[in-house]
Amino acid sequence: MKRSWHALLASAIVAATTVPVALAPTGAVAADGDITSSILANSDVVLGGNAVVNVPPGSHTYSGVISGQGSLRVSGTGTLILTRDSTFTLPGSQQGQSVSIPGGNHPYVVVNNPDRPAITVDAGATLQYGNGGTTGLIGAFPYNSPGYQQNQDNIRVDGTLNLSLTRLFNLGTISGSGTIFQPRNMWGTLQLCGRSPFSGVFDIGTGANYAATTCAADLPNAKAVLNRGSWIIDTPLNQTVVQRQNFYSREYGNDVNVHSRPGSKVVLTGTYSYSDNTGTASPALRNGNLNLVPIAHQLNKRGTNIEGADVQWGDGTTHQIFMPGTAETAYINLHANSRRSRLTFNYNGPVTLGLPIGGGKYHDTLAAPGAGDIVIAGTSGNDVTFAAAQFYDGSTTIQRGATLRFGSGTAGADGSLYTKGALDAISDEGSLIIQNVRTPVTLPAVSGSGSVTQNGTATTTLTAASYTGATTVAKGTLAVAGASLASSSGVALTGASAVLDLGAAKSTTLRKLEVVTGAKIILPGGVRSFTVGSQDAALSGDTLSVGGAAFSVARTAGHIELTATESASPSASPSNGPPGQAAPSAPAGSTDGTAAARAGGMAWGTLASVAAALATAAGLVLLALRIRRRHGPIDRHRSRGH
Repeated sequence: MKRSWHALLASAIVAATTVPVALAPTGAVAADGDITSSILANSDVVLGGNAVVNVPPGSHTYSGVISGQGSLRVSGTGTLILTRDSTFTLPGSQQGQSVSIPGGNHPYVVVNNPDRPAITVDAGATLQYGNGGTTGLIGAFPYNSPGYQQNQDNIRVDGTLNLSLTRLFNLGTISGSGTIFQPRNMWGTLQLCGRSPFSGVFDIGTGANYAATTCAADLPNAKAVLNRGSWIIDTPLNQTVVQRQNFYSREYGNDVNVHSRPGSKVVLTGTYSYSDNTGTASPALRNGNLNLVPIAHQLNKRGTNIEGADVQWGDGTTHQIFMPGTAETAYINLHANSRRSRLTFNYNGPVTLGLPIGGGKYHDTLAAPGAGDIVIAGTSGNDVTFAAAQFYDGSTTIQRGATLRFGSGTAGADGSLYTKGALDAISDEGSLIIQNVRTPVTLPAVSGSGSVTQNGTATTTLTAASYTGATTVAKGTLAVAGASLASSSGVALTGASAVLDLGAAKSTTLRKLEVVTGAKIILPGGVRSFTVGSQDAALSGDTLSVGGAAFSVARTAGHIELTATESASPSASPSNGPPGQAAPSAPAGSTDGTAAARAGGMAWGTLASVAAALATAAGLVLLALRIRRRHGPIDRHRSRGH
């Protein structure tokens, strides 16, 4: 929703200093048990026990005040609207709840041993706090909590709680399985703090704060958040705040905005998608295509703004991406407030990001580059595809065991990184696979011990490469311009259409080489030799043998083109790498669907062993044929003994 968090913070400051307190009126009715008639008569009530209001059908506005000690149960089928603040509490004998405020100069609130609910809204009944103004809340606020007022009166909602308040407010510990509803354009803010076992749905039309600099929050059981406004997440210093719920949207302009303090992190384990049903109790999306195709009035447009925060999508136990969508239906902004943002993908299976990460304002995400860094966490199976052109100025880290792909391998879903910023770089400790179909991609500087695989028909260009893992070209062209592959543990051209273009490379030396028949290597026109490992082969004729491979040589357009006429496994000269360095392992999580790409992730040592085994087997077959010619059929029992 197009409302800045600064406005919500301002309302928080005002509310924290000007919380209305309604005093018990003189001449109030002292009551417990059924107080329906007193409430319908707008009488002030002083509780002396457990009270019940059976709300008849329809809406009923109560302009009185409920005070005293006891509890309130709202039953029936109608709506009870409170227009003044009520201040009752549980009896002292039933109060065991306490609040501590640790943190020193960075205080935050911790609720201990929550009391039983002081207010209960039964299934079928509706309780409404306020009628579009600042009053109408039930609560007591004895804690002097920093930043907001922690409510002593906890609430259970099995029916519906409507929030028609224009102030910052807290509901205490929330339980029950009903619906908590805030109207659209109701400029008040629900402040959620502490752990609440509520298992129902939050339907937020304007704004809610989940945790804050002065409190953590946890909703381990809540079914979902129907977000039609702004859901704002923050953290205390040095704490991790987890939100497990799926988010749904039905209105244009809704967003999830995330802040965090130094040493803190926000973890989002659900998804944020459009809801195509009309009920509030169970928002859901039956037609997943509605996340990907714009609908009338952009009702499925949703976004997230990461405001200098450390955010993680997924906790390593799921593989449903938090923001399913395209540039037409969703947006992601990385901003730098006091510090740069960071977004980590932590899934246990393949996920696809179909939209760009930018740094603009709200849905105008491409108005500025994103100010943050991306991490692909090293969780087993974490396989992330960027199926859109990314627009963030920052580093991209692929941790060991993880895979990052550019392009899904289908038309219209190519991916790339921004390369015009000062901070653009790839740290690859896992597996980087480029599989664009139509859009050529230039990579920023690539470092690390991971592998790089070209597996798309569109050309990929390396302009700076210090990575030490394997290089594979399974399909299309990998061009090296102003850089070299001298640090890569070896190059494998595993498809007949594979091209390694070294025509503009700083060096054409390779440590190891594997090719299949038909694969090509392009060299600069003026080069006199081609070096693989310790073997330096002169380029003086129409053929060339190097690294165990044979090539035809053609000279055209200022370049030399080598076409493999015989397949070759990697050369294994001891001089191909530093003494004692083991062959690199295949990065875990490299799960490309083609055999060629899988070959790209294979360890060179393993390939060498396979090649040796094949050569030995071929020799045994030739030997057997010679023996057969000289001595007749081989004794099967004897050969089995060998």
